[in-house]
Amino acid sequence: MTPAHGTAPRILITGAGGFIGRHVAAAARTVPGVRLTLMQHQSSLSTAHSGAAHVRADLTDPATLDGICDGIDIVLHCAARIAGPAEAVEAVNEHGTRALVEAAQRHGVRRLVQVSTASVYGRGTFRDAGPESLAVAPGSPASRSRAAAERIVLDAGGTVLRPHLVFGTGDRWVVPGLARLHGRLAASVDGWRARMSVVDVSDLARVAVAAATAPAGLPGAWHANHPVPVTCAELFDALVRTVGLPPAAEDIPAAEARRRLAEEPVLLHHLAMLSTDHWFASDRLWRESGCPEGTGLADSLARHAPWYREQLGLTRADGHPSTTSQ
Repeated sequence: MTPAHGTAPRILITGAGGFIGRHVAAAARTVPGVRLTLMQHQSSLSTAHSGAAHVRADLTDPATLDGICDGIDIVLHCAARIAGPAEAVEAVNEHGTRALVEAAQRHGVRRLVQVSTASVYGRGTFRDAGPESLAVAPGSPASRSRAAAERIVLDAGGTVLRPHLVFGTGDRWVVPGLARLHGRLAASVDGWRARMSVVDVSDLARVAVAAATAPAGLPGAWHANHPVPVTCAELFDALVRTVGLPPAAEDIPAAEARRRLAEEPVLLHHLAMLSTDHWFASDRLWRESGCPEGTGLADSLARHAPWYREQLGLTRADGHPSTTSQ
């Protein structure tokens, strides 16, 4: 599954209107001579991608996929449904991926890369773990359907990338969720000692494109995070400094945190994850793809801080509003 040697790649990106897909499309535009086709379902595509071909298709309707892989060398599969009823996430993630892979195979696509998630491992403590040492054990309908999608891609000889916490412009889950937890507790929890794998969405996009275009290919499953994990304390401190979250007023034990969140199951889920290590060994992907790993957490968050401040209604570090009223 490799692009023809010496030719400009023809790349199809699914989910190109989504959080990760938009950044992958931007990264793909830097490939010399690339010819891009951007597939979307509902979200509008940025005018920054005006040089690419745009197609509308629905992963839940295989008929709409007919022909979209004609002439394509590489499929970068970024589309996924991450919430909703079990039948809905299964229809997009599992059955939709199967239909996409079948379409790619019919048209002779030579390389397939899927951006998946480390949530396919389910709950647990993970310390410097590579994908070869971890069992896939998803704990939710969305994660189960994404694990099933991975198996389809891997069985076709493709590449699966598993990031953990992805942050950056367009993120409406990770940092907003951390901000809600921080605001509700107004405290750190047991010093926030657990270590987390994180990745700037721009860096994830660059390494996804690098994996897709690597001369020898990178088949199999890979962790796709910055190779150096951060403690939760470092993560929240960076959000206080760069985004404008208020500092924690105290440090409390986990039992007290659970008491304060007793009526908020989503925040209890966040707390459980942040209370133990989720550190996925990721250095091999950057090394073998030849892609620079990017800057550390604080510098990355600083680049995305204006977007987060606007979304969260926070102020800049100097105390001024993040936006100006007209």
